[in-house]
Amino acid sequence: MFQVDLSQNRIQKLEEKRFSDLNLREREHLQEWLAGQPDALGEELLIIQKEFDGFADTRERLDLLALDKDGQLVVIENKLDDSGRDVTWQALKYTAYVSGLTKTQIIDIYQQYLDRYCGGGNAAAQICEFLDVEELGEVILNPGNDQRLIFIAANFRKEVTSTVLWLREHRIDARCFKVVPYVFGEELFVDIQPVIPTPEAADFMIGMAEKETEARGAQGEQKNRHKLRRDYWEMALEALKEAGDTLYQNISPSKDHWLSAGSGVRSCHYAMIFGKALLRVEFSFARASAEENKWLFDRLIQKREQIEADFGNKIEWLRLDDKKACRLQYEIPCDGFNRDEWPKHIAWHVEHIQKWERALRGPLAEVNQALKANGGVS
Repeated sequence: MFQVDLSQNRIQKLEEKRFSDLNLREREHLQEWLAGQPDALGEELLIIQKEFDGFADTRERLDLLALDKDGQLVVIENKLDDSGRDVTWQALKYTAYVSGLTKTQIIDIYQQYLDRYCGGGNAAAQICEFLDVEELGEVILNPGNDQRLIFIAANFRKEVTSTVLWLREHRIDARCFKVVPYVFGEELFVDIQPVIPTPEAADFMIGMAEKETEARGAQGEQKNRHKLRRDYWEMALEALKEAGDTLYQNISPSKDHWLSAGSGVRSCHYAMIFGKALLRVEFSFARASAEENKWLFDRLIQKREQIEADFGNKIEWLRLDDKKACRLQYEIPCDGFNRDEWPKHIAWHVEHIQKWERALRGPLAEVNQALKANGGVS
Protein backbone atom coordinates (compact mmCIF):
# COMPACT_ATOMS: atom_id res chain seq x y z
CA MET A 1 0.00 0.00 0.00
CA PHE A 2 1.30 3.44 -0.92
CA GLN A 3 0.63 7.04 0.05
CA VAL A 4 0.42 9.53 -2.81
CA ASP A 5 2.20 12.86 -2.41
CA LEU A 6 0.58 15.02 -5.10
CA SER A 7 2.80 18.03 -4.39
CA GLN A 8 5.90 15.97 -5.20
CA ASN A 9 4.09 13.67 -7.64
CA ARG A 10 5.51 10.67 -5.82
CA ILE A 11 4.26 7.66 -3.93
CA GLN A 12 5.66 6.39 -0.68
CA LYS A 13 5.24 2.86 0.58
CA LEU A 14 3.39 2.45 3.84
CA GLU A 15 5.02 0.26 6.43
CA GLU A 16 3.25 -3.07 6.84
CA LYS A 17 2.95 -4.16 10.46
CA ARG A 18 1.77 -7.08 12.52
CA PHE A 19 -1.11 -6.53 14.89
CA SER A 20 1.05 -7.80 17.73
CA ASP A 21 3.74 -5.19 16.91
CA LEU A 22 1.14 -2.49 17.40
CA ASN A 23 -0.34 -4.00 20.57
CA LEU A 24 -3.67 -4.33 18.81
CA ARG A 25 -6.06 -6.98 20.12
CA GLU A 26 -8.66 -9.07 18.40
CA ARG A 27 -11.62 -8.29 20.65
CA GLU A 28 -10.89 -4.72 21.68
CA HIS A 29 -9.79 -3.49 18.26
CA LEU A 30 -10.48 -5.56 15.13
CA GLN A 31 -13.85 -6.79 16.36
CA GLU A 32 -14.96 -3.28 17.30
CA TRP A 33 -13.83 -1.86 13.96
CA LEU A 34 -15.94 -4.40 12.08
CA ALA A 35 -18.91 -4.07 14.40
CA GLY A 36 -18.91 -0.33 13.76
CA GLN A 37 -18.27 -0.59 10.00
CA PRO A 38 -19.49 -3.98 8.75
CA ASP A 39 -19.62 -2.83 5.13
CA ALA A 40 -15.82 -3.01 5.24
CA LEU A 41 -16.50 -6.64 4.29
CA GLY A 42 -17.86 -5.58 0.92
CA GLU A 43 -21.61 -5.78 1.54
CA GLU A 44 -24.35 -4.43 3.76
CA LEU A 45 -24.48 -6.42 6.99
CA LEU A 46 -26.42 -5.80 10.18
CA ILE A 47 -24.42 -6.82 13.26
CA ILE A 48 -26.92 -8.34 15.69
CA GLN A 49 -24.54 -9.57 18.41
CA LYS A 50 -20.91 -9.81 19.41
CA GLU A 51 -19.32 -12.39 21.67
CA PHE A 52 -22.51 -14.38 21.25
CA ASP A 53 -22.68 -17.31 23.67
CA GLY A 54 -26.35 -18.22 23.58
CA PHE A 55 -25.74 -21.88 22.78
CA ALA A 56 -27.30 -24.72 24.73
CA ASP A 57 -24.89 -26.88 26.77
CA THR A 58 -21.79 -24.87 25.84
CA ARG A 59 -20.28 -21.51 26.76
CA GLU A 60 -18.40 -21.06 23.50
CA ARG A 61 -18.51 -17.59 21.98
CA LEU A 62 -18.58 -16.54 18.36
CA ASP A 63 -17.02 -13.19 17.54
CA LEU A 64 -19.72 -11.47 15.51
CA LEU A 65 -23.17 -12.54 14.37
CA ALA A 66 -24.79 -10.64 11.50
CA LEU A 67 -27.70 -10.66 9.08
CA ASP A 68 -27.26 -10.11 5.36
CA LYS A 69 -29.79 -8.44 3.06
CA ASP A 70 -31.45 -11.79 2.39
CA GLY A 71 -32.13 -12.41 6.09
CA GLN A 72 -29.43 -15.09 6.30
CA LEU A 73 -27.27 -15.39 9.39
CA VAL A 74 -23.57 -14.68 8.93
CA VAL A 75 -21.01 -16.02 11.42
CA ILE A 76 -17.88 -13.82 11.46
CA GLU A 77 -14.71 -15.19 13.04
CA ASN A 78 -11.78 -12.82 13.58
CA LYS A 79 -8.12 -13.67 14.01
CA LEU A 80 -5.19 -11.30 13.93
CA ASP A 81 -1.78 -12.19 12.51
CA ASP A 82 -2.47 -15.91 12.02
CA SER A 83 -5.73 -17.69 11.27
CA GLY A 84 -4.68 -20.73 13.31
CA ARG A 85 -5.47 -24.29 12.30
CA ASP A 86 -8.85 -24.77 13.94
CA VAL A 87 -10.78 -21.65 13.02
CA THR A 88 -12.85 -23.41 10.34
CA TRP A 89 -13.90 -26.17 12.73
CA GLN A 90 -14.73 -23.54 15.34
CA ALA A 91 -16.82 -21.50 12.90
CA LEU A 92 -18.59 -24.57 11.55
CA LYS A 93 -19.67 -25.48 15.08
CA TYR A 94 -21.02 -21.98 15.61
CA THR A 95 -22.82 -22.06 12.27
CA ALA A 96 -24.43 -25.36 13.19
CA TYR A 97 -25.47 -23.91 16.53
CA VAL A 98 -27.15 -20.83 15.02
CA SER A 99 -28.80 -22.76 12.17
CA GLY A 100 -31.72 -23.56 14.45
CA LEU A 101 -32.40 -20.00 15.60
CA THR A 102 -35.95 -18.87 14.98
CA LYS A 103 -37.16 -15.47 13.88
CA THR A 104 -38.26 -14.63 17.43
CA GLN A 105 -34.91 -15.71 18.89
CA ILE A 106 -32.98 -13.63 16.36
CA ILE A 107 -35.02 -10.53 17.17
CA ASP A 108 -34.43 -11.12 20.90
CA ILE A 109 -30.68 -11.53 20.31
CA TYR A 110 -30.54 -8.26 18.40
CA GLN A 111 -32.64 -6.50 21.04
CA GLN A 112 -30.15 -7.57 23.70
CA TYR A 113 -27.35 -6.19 21.52
CA LEU A 114 -29.12 -2.85 21.08
CA ASP A 115 -29.86 -2.56 24.79
CA ARG A 116 -26.31 -3.41 25.84
CA TYR A 117 -24.19 -1.67 23.21
CA CYS A 118 -26.35 0.89 21.41
CA GLY A 119 -28.42 2.54 24.09
CA GLY A 120 -31.59 0.71 23.14
CA GLY A 121 -33.85 0.75 20.10
CA ASN A 122 -36.53 -1.40 18.50
CA ALA A 123 -34.90 -4.55 17.13
CA ALA A 124 -37.87 -5.60 15.02
CA ALA A 125 -38.23 -2.17 13.44
CA GLN A 126 -34.51 -1.91 12.67
CA ILE A 127 -34.45 -5.35 11.07
CA CYS A 128 -37.42 -4.38 8.90
CA GLU A 129 -35.65 -1.19 7.88
CA PHE A 130 -32.44 -3.07 7.08
CA LEU A 131 -34.29 -5.62 4.93
CA ASP A 132 -36.41 -2.92 3.25
CA VAL A 133 -39.76 -4.36 4.30
CA GLU A 134 -42.65 -2.56 5.92
CA GLU A 135 -43.96 -5.13 8.35
CA LEU A 136 -42.39 -7.82 10.51
CA GLY A 137 -44.79 -10.36 9.05
CA GLU A 138 -43.02 -10.02 5.69
CA VAL A 139 -39.66 -10.85 7.24
CA ILE A 140 -38.09 -14.28 6.83
CA LEU A 141 -34.97 -14.79 8.95
CA ASN A 142 -32.47 -17.65 8.83
CA PRO A 143 -34.33 -19.67 6.17
CA GLY A 144 -33.21 -23.18 5.30
CA ASN A 145 -29.61 -24.25 5.79
CA ASP A 146 -27.84 -21.44 3.96
CA GLN A 147 -26.06 -19.85 6.90
CA ARG A 148 -22.82 -18.11 5.90
CA LEU A 149 -19.27 -17.92 7.29
CA ILE A 150 -16.70 -15.15 7.06
CA PHE A 151 -13.11 -15.63 8.24
CA ILE A 152 -10.82 -12.66 8.87
CA ALA A 153 -7.05 -12.76 9.48
CA ALA A 154 -3.79 -11.25 8.30
CA ASN A 155 -2.56 -14.65 7.13
CA PHE A 156 -4.46 -17.85 6.39
CA ARG A 157 -2.96 -21.25 6.86
CA LYS A 158 -3.34 -23.79 4.09
CA GLU A 159 -5.59 -25.92 6.31
CA VAL A 160 -8.02 -23.01 6.44
CA THR A 161 -8.00 -21.99 2.78
CA SER A 162 -8.32 -25.60 1.64
CA THR A 163 -11.30 -26.13 3.92
CA VAL A 164 -12.99 -22.90 2.79
CA LEU A 165 -12.56 -23.82 -0.87
CA TRP A 166 -13.98 -27.27 -0.15
CA LEU A 167 -16.97 -25.72 1.63
CA ARG A 168 -17.61 -23.47 -1.35
CA GLU A 169 -17.45 -26.47 -3.70
CA HIS A 170 -20.28 -27.90 -1.60
CA ARG A 171 -22.34 -24.69 -1.93
CA ILE A 172 -21.63 -23.38 1.57
CA ASP A 173 -21.00 -19.64 1.42
CA ALA A 174 -17.66 -19.37 3.22
CA ARG A 175 -15.34 -16.41 2.60
CA CYS A 176 -11.89 -15.24 3.68
CA PHE A 177 -10.82 -11.61 4.14
CA LYS A 178 -7.21 -10.61 4.64
CA VAL A 179 -6.75 -7.71 7.05
CA VAL A 180 -3.36 -5.99 7.27
CA PRO A 181 -2.39 -2.93 9.36
CA TYR A 182 -0.08 -0.22 7.99
CA VAL A 183 1.50 2.81 9.58
CA PHE A 184 2.63 6.11 8.14
CA GLY A 185 4.13 8.38 10.71
CA GLU A 186 1.62 8.54 13.51
CA GLU A 187 -1.26 7.38 11.36
CA LEU A 188 -2.64 3.84 11.36
CA PHE A 189 -4.31 2.29 8.33
CA VAL A 190 -5.92 -1.08 7.84
CA ASP A 191 -6.46 -2.80 4.52
CA ILE A 192 -9.27 -5.38 4.27
CA GLN A 193 -9.39 -7.39 1.08
CA PRO A 194 -11.31 -10.52 0.03
CA VAL A 195 -9.04 -13.44 -0.86
CA ILE A 196 -11.65 -16.24 -1.20
CA PRO A 197 -13.37 -15.58 -3.47
CA THR A 198 -11.39 -12.83 -5.13
CA PRO A 199 -13.50 -9.92 -6.37
CA GLU A 200 -12.76 -10.90 -9.96
CA ALA A 201 -13.89 -14.47 -9.37
CA ALA A 202 -16.90 -13.78 -7.15
CA ASP A 203 -19.45 -13.18 -9.92
CA PHE A 204 -18.05 -16.09 -11.92
CA MET A 205 -18.23 -18.43 -8.91
CA ILE A 206 -21.78 -17.32 -8.15
CA GLY A 207 -22.74 -18.00 -11.74
CA MET A 208 -21.07 -21.40 -11.68
CA ALA A 209 -22.80 -22.24 -8.40
CA GLU A 210 -26.16 -21.31 -9.89
CA LYS A 211 -25.38 -23.39 -12.97
CA GLU A 212 -24.35 -26.34 -10.79
CA THR A 213 -27.50 -26.02 -8.72
CA GLU A 214 -29.59 -26.00 -11.89
CA ALA A 215 -27.69 -28.99 -13.26
CA ARG A 216 -28.08 -30.94 -10.04
CA GLY A 217 -31.77 -30.15 -10.02
CA ALA A 218 -32.07 -31.36 -13.59
CA GLN A 219 -30.11 -34.51 -12.77
CA GLY A 220 -32.33 -35.16 -9.77
CA GLU A 221 -35.43 -34.67 -11.90
CA GLN A 222 -33.98 -36.98 -14.53
CA LYS A 223 -33.25 -39.69 -11.94
CA ASN A 224 -36.80 -39.38 -10.60
CA ARG A 225 -38.22 -39.78 -14.11
CA HIS A 226 -35.98 -42.75 -14.83
CA LYS A 227 -37.17 -44.53 -11.70
CA LEU A 228 -40.79 -43.64 -12.39
CA ARG A 229 -40.62 -45.00 -15.95
CA ARG A 230 -38.89 -48.19 -14.84
CA ASP A 231 -41.59 -48.75 -12.22
CA TYR A 232 -44.30 -48.21 -14.84
CA TRP A 233 -42.76 -50.61 -17.34
CA GLU A 234 -42.29 -53.29 -14.68
CA MET A 235 -46.01 -53.13 -13.94
CA ALA A 236 -46.95 -52.97 -17.63
CA LEU A 237 -44.81 -55.98 -18.55
CA GLU A 238 -46.29 -57.98 -15.70
CA ALA A 239 -49.79 -57.08 -16.91
CA LEU A 240 -48.90 -58.15 -20.47
CA LYS A 241 -47.57 -61.44 -19.16
CA GLU A 242 -50.79 -62.06 -17.24
CA ALA A 243 -52.75 -61.25 -20.42
CA GLY A 244 -50.83 -63.95 -22.29
CA ASP A 245 -49.06 -61.50 -24.59
CA THR A 246 -45.91 -62.86 -26.25
CA LEU A 247 -44.77 -59.72 -28.08
CA TYR A 248 -42.96 -58.37 -25.03
CA GLN A 249 -42.13 -61.65 -23.29
CA ASN A 250 -38.35 -61.20 -23.64
CA ILE A 251 -38.26 -57.44 -23.01
CA SER A 252 -36.90 -55.91 -19.78
CA PRO A 253 -38.11 -52.73 -18.05
CA SER A 254 -36.44 -49.54 -19.25
CA LYS A 255 -35.72 -46.06 -17.88
CA ASP A 256 -36.77 -44.61 -21.24
CA HIS A 257 -40.19 -43.25 -22.12
CA TRP A 258 -40.56 -45.96 -24.78
CA LEU A 259 -40.48 -49.74 -24.75
CA SER A 260 -40.05 -51.43 -28.12
CA ALA A 261 -40.41 -54.97 -29.46
CA GLY A 262 -39.50 -56.62 -32.74
CA SER A 263 -42.03 -57.08 -35.53
CA GLY A 264 -40.34 -59.70 -37.71
CA VAL A 265 -39.48 -57.01 -40.24
CA ARG A 266 -35.82 -55.98 -39.99
CA SER A 267 -35.27 -52.65 -38.17
CA CYS A 268 -39.01 -52.08 -37.84
CA HIS A 269 -40.56 -52.31 -34.40
CA TYR A 270 -43.61 -51.88 -32.28
CA ALA A 271 -43.44 -49.52 -29.30
CA MET A 272 -45.44 -48.42 -26.30
CA ILE A 273 -44.88 -44.81 -25.28
CA PHE A 274 -45.37 -43.58 -21.71
CA GLY A 275 -45.19 -39.79 -21.35
CA LYS A 276 -46.07 -37.22 -18.75
CA ALA A 277 -49.08 -36.13 -20.77
CA LEU A 278 -49.78 -38.96 -23.22
CA LEU A 279 -49.94 -42.68 -23.86
CA ARG A 280 -49.16 -44.03 -27.31
CA VAL A 281 -48.69 -47.16 -29.38
CA GLU A 282 -46.60 -46.80 -32.51
CA PHE A 283 -44.87 -48.64 -35.29
CA SER A 284 -41.59 -47.36 -36.75
CA PHE A 285 -39.84 -48.03 -40.03
CA ALA A 286 -36.22 -47.40 -39.03
CA ARG A 287 -34.12 -49.23 -41.62
CA ALA A 288 -30.78 -47.79 -42.73
CA SER A 289 -32.24 -46.94 -46.15
CA ALA A 290 -34.73 -44.09 -46.35
CA GLU A 291 -35.91 -45.46 -49.69
CA GLU A 292 -36.81 -48.80 -48.14
CA ASN A 293 -38.65 -47.12 -45.26
CA LYS A 294 -40.72 -45.02 -47.65
CA TRP A 295 -41.36 -48.04 -49.92
CA LEU A 296 -42.66 -50.13 -47.00
CA PHE A 297 -44.75 -47.24 -45.73
CA ASP A 298 -46.29 -46.57 -49.14
CA ARG A 299 -47.23 -50.24 -49.59
CA LEU A 300 -48.64 -50.52 -46.09
CA ILE A 301 -50.78 -47.38 -46.30
CA GLN A 302 -52.57 -48.97 -49.24
CA LYS A 303 -54.04 -51.35 -46.63
CA ARG A 304 -55.01 -48.47 -44.34
CA GLU A 305 -58.76 -49.13 -44.38
CA GLN A 306 -58.32 -52.79 -43.41
CA ILE A 307 -55.72 -52.01 -40.69
CA GLU A 308 -57.78 -49.26 -39.04
CA ALA A 309 -60.91 -51.44 -39.13
CA ASP A 310 -59.02 -54.26 -37.41
CA PHE A 311 -57.47 -51.89 -34.90
CA GLY A 312 -60.77 -50.15 -34.18
CA ASN A 313 -59.48 -46.55 -34.40
CA LYS A 314 -58.15 -44.02 -36.87
CA ILE A 315 -54.35 -44.15 -37.05
CA GLU A 316 -51.95 -41.25 -37.63
CA TRP A 317 -49.78 -42.13 -40.66
CA LEU A 318 -46.53 -40.14 -40.65
CA ARG A 319 -44.44 -40.58 -43.81
CA LEU A 320 -42.00 -37.90 -42.59
CA ASP A 321 -40.65 -36.98 -46.00
CA ASP A 322 -37.84 -34.85 -44.54
CA LYS A 323 -36.56 -37.74 -42.39
CA LYS A 324 -35.17 -41.20 -42.97
CA ALA A 325 -37.76 -43.01 -40.81
CA CYS A 326 -41.56 -43.30 -41.05
CA ARG A 327 -44.05 -43.92 -38.27
CA LEU A 328 -47.62 -44.96 -37.48
CA GLN A 329 -49.10 -43.96 -34.16
CA TYR A 330 -52.20 -43.77 -32.02
CA GLU A 331 -52.24 -41.80 -28.76
CA ILE A 332 -54.43 -40.38 -26.03
CA PRO A 333 -53.82 -37.61 -23.47
CA CYS A 334 -53.32 -38.61 -19.84
CA ASP A 335 -51.86 -37.65 -16.47
CA GLY A 336 -48.98 -40.03 -16.94
CA PHE A 337 -46.93 -39.40 -13.81
CA ASN A 338 -49.89 -39.77 -11.46
CA ARG A 339 -49.31 -43.24 -10.02
CA ASP A 340 -52.93 -43.50 -8.92
CA GLU A 341 -53.87 -43.52 -12.62
CA TRP A 342 -51.40 -46.23 -13.60
CA PRO A 343 -53.80 -49.20 -13.44
CA LYS A 344 -55.96 -47.44 -16.01
CA HIS A 345 -52.96 -46.47 -18.15
CA ILE A 346 -51.52 -49.97 -18.08
CA ALA A 347 -54.86 -51.50 -19.02
CA TRP A 348 -54.96 -49.13 -22.00
CA HIS A 349 -51.46 -50.10 -23.10
CA VAL A 350 -52.16 -53.83 -22.76
CA GLU A 351 -55.37 -53.57 -24.75
CA HIS A 352 -54.03 -51.34 -27.51
CA ILE A 353 -50.61 -52.91 -28.08
CA GLN A 354 -52.37 -56.26 -28.56
CA LYS A 355 -54.87 -54.74 -30.99
CA TRP A 356 -52.00 -52.89 -32.70
CA GLU A 357 -49.94 -56.02 -33.23
CA ARG A 358 -52.93 -58.07 -34.45
CA ALA A 359 -53.99 -55.36 -36.93
CA LEU A 360 -50.49 -54.89 -38.38
CA ARG A 361 -49.06 -58.42 -38.27
CA GLY A 362 -50.61 -59.73 -41.52
CA PRO A 363 -50.22 -56.59 -43.67
CA LEU A 364 -46.61 -56.17 -42.49
CA ALA A 365 -45.75 -59.72 -43.45
CA GLU A 366 -47.20 -59.13 -46.92
CA VAL A 367 -45.28 -55.92 -47.64
CA ASN A 368 -42.08 -57.38 -46.20
CA GLN A 369 -42.43 -60.41 -48.46
CA ALA A 370 -43.05 -58.13 -51.42
CA LEU A 371 -39.86 -56.22 -50.59
CA LYS A 372 -37.84 -59.42 -50.47
CA ALA A 373 -39.40 -60.72 -53.67
CA ASN A 374 -38.61 -57.44 -55.36
CA GLY A 375 -34.98 -57.77 -54.31
CA GLY A 376 -35.17 -54.50 -52.40
CA VAL A 377 -36.12 -51.06 -53.67
CA SER A 378 -35.40 -50.55 -57.37
